[in-house]
Amino acid sequence: MDVITYGAFMALVHVLIQFVFIIRVLIRPHRQPASRVAWVVVIISLPVFGMLIYVFFGEVNIGRKRIAKLRNILEKMPEFSSVILRNNKYTKNNIPQNYSDLFRVGQSINGFEPIGGNTAQLMDDSNSAINAMVADIDAAEHTVHILFYIWLPDNNGCKIVEALKRAAGRGVVCRAIADDLGSRVMIRSLHWQTMQTAGVKLAVALPIGNPLLKPLTGRIDLRNHRKIIVIDSNITYCGSQNCADPEFLVKAKYAPWVDIMVRFTGPIATQNQFLFASDWMMYSGENIDELLQKPVTADHAGLPAQVIGTGPTVRYSAMPEMFVSLMFTAKNELIISTPYYVPDEAIQNALCSAAYRGINTIIIFPARNDSWVVGAASRSYYADLLEAGVKIYEYEGGLLHTKSLSMDKEVTLIGSANMDRRSFDLNYENNILLYDPELTESIRKRQIEYIEQSRLIEQREVANWPFYRKLKNNSVAMFGPIF
Repeated sequence: MDVITYGAFMALVHVLIQFVFIIRVLIRPHRQPASRVAWVVVIISLPVFGMLIYVFFGEVNIGRKRIAKLRNILEKMPEFSSVILRNNKYTKNNIPQNYSDLFRVGQSINGFEPIGGNTAQLMDDSNSAINAMVADIDAAEHTVHILFYIWLPDNNGCKIVEALKRAAGRGVVCRAIADDLGSRVMIRSLHWQTMQTAGVKLAVALPIGNPLLKPLTGRIDLRNHRKIIVIDSNITYCGSQNCADPEFLVKAKYAPWVDIMVRFTGPIATQNQFLFASDWMMYSGENIDELLQKPVTADHAGLPAQVIGTGPTVRYSAMPEMFVSLMFTAKNELIISTPYYVPDEAIQNALCSAAYRGINTIIIFPARNDSWVVGAASRSYYADLLEAGVKIYEYEGGLLHTKSLSMDKEVTLIGSANMDRRSFDLNYENNILLYDPELTESIRKRQIEYIEQSRLIEQREVANWPFYRKLKNNSVAMFGPIF
């Protein structure tokens, strides 16, 4: 009787704990109904393990202390709008009226209004991008600021290391941030120590610490996925490329990794500097507000652009809103490349709607994804996209890592954000939205080159996929809202 009573008591305790977890799922803000349903299913169907999974991965939270610290930093930082009040006529943007609402959405995310007076150059490939960065660092006179999600101690990674050491040696103030997970090999290497010894100021983003205790202070897999380079407050780079060789030895079987990077000069660099500064002051403790108070100027007319920085502490759903706004603004053509596609309903519906409206809608994925989970989930959306008239291509020249969107041959969005829930909810990302037919045409040509190395996916092919493949894809996608 005692055993039965004890067993019944433990069962009751378990049910009560499950109930508490389910209530937490249901009252947690900023969670879509599909996500709530998926988490409830996991907690109920996996009695103990499901609750442990929720403890580690259920909350999008970097920790109360970090949130308080970041809010304090942001509140004290000078407003970018107050800085540009002292600008000259060239920083005014010349965005057509029909795109003004689009850039207003971007401005609502970080407060960065589109700013003119910029020039831009699309890099030829990953190696040429690194070489250009090294040349700019070698020519730097005042400051070099770098942030990478993945920084490897390979050929290209070490080129940047040596360039930073040279710059610090001649008195340039060099600051570099690397994500603790993505750049763990570099951070724990001798190269990191030698940079510090050479005078390079270093910081680690989102340090993991003890993985068992981490859930007590914040979600363990939140990452800083940004790629930011700012030199002398006037040169910046934006795109999908990490600081590594295209052979990407940590996942060499998917190589080469195919990325896109654009070099900008002009006031847009200052917006990227503001974004870098918020991360730098968060993880280093050094206040660099004085650097941000310098007037933003331009000495010639140039393309208008706008930095968009998103993350768990920025407005919820900011990045999906930006993607959806672009899709609904398109009138003629929409070309997208992304390695990871696990959309929310709004993005999937917006893409289908674009095709239904008669817009030439093209999306390019890698044929082989380094994450089989994401690859399977992505393909679960193919049937609906194809039925709507979206053209789907799978790139066969390596792992297409480029995150790009060109619209109507005039507007471009590039950066670090993928079209998946990790980029939407968990990662800190940085993108640049710009209006410029010339640069957009260059990026569009690059996208066409991707298409030429891709295979067109036919609707009948997807319809004829075997039962087990459809079951796998749809089953994996069903749990996409969890992550």
